[in-house]
Amino acid sequence: MYDQHTAEVPPARPAHEPTTVERGSFCTARCGCGWSGPARRSRDRARADADAHRAAP
Repeated sequence: MYDQHTAEVPPARPAHEPTTVERGSFCTARCGCGWSGPARRSRDRARADADAHRAAP
């Protein structure tokens, strides 16, 4: 059994570095922070979603 110690600090998440993931004929932008954009048929639109998320504060 795993015991989590209160002194353990979770690893820092990297800055927003979204990637695109293809599933069938759709492409979705996703980020390590948990964000995901809408499914798009256009890879360019999915990349634009990722760029907009990367630039968000």
